[in-house]
Amino acid sequence: MPTAEFLFAIWGLLLTPGPTNTLLALSGASAGLRRSTRLMPAELAAYLLVVTPLALFGADLLARQPLAASAVKLAAAGWVAFLAVKLWRVEAERAQVETITPRRVFVTTLLNPKGLIIGLTLLPHGAAPVFLLHLGLFAASVLMVAAIWAGAGAMMKRDTAEPPLVYRRAAACWLALLAAALVGAALRA
Repeated sequence: MPTAEFLFAIWGLLLTPGPTNTLLALSGASAGLRRSTRLMPAELAAYLLVVTPLALFGADLLARQPLAASAVKLAAAGWVAFLAVKLWRVEAERAQVETITPRRVFVTTLLNPKGLIIGLTLLPHGAAPVFLLHLGLFAASVLMVAAIWAGAGAMMKRDTAEPPLVYRRAAACWLALLAAALVGAALRA
């Protein structure tokens, strides 16, 4: 895949709302952009931990273990549903307390189905001459998109006097829908 096409696909996928982006926006809305930047290395580390082995060995592994992709989707659905419940149950008084941690972002990103798509279809296989270039562009893109999502959340905080509880409830509903979609995808596979 040519580099320009790769970047277009990566940005299109990374900018799509999902569980990690929801957490970043929520963190931006409750803690601000500056404090949310500490979450970005956790997201990048998790993505690299997933996509690198998938790009190097994933296609062969999934060909031998066809249920592996469904199991990953179900695990991701369970984690996203857990996050939705945790966000919904935050009490109004505790809504100001930071609950989006690097660990949550790391685990959420590890289970994010975007990693499967990137590692198995968008990144070239490890032997390809452009693998390291595309991996570096992917890493830079992850950080830029994370800043966009956290910045968008920070702008929401600035533009309203509403407590972050409203954002948490909206994020919880979105995550519940994503979890249901993941279960549906796993069952169809």
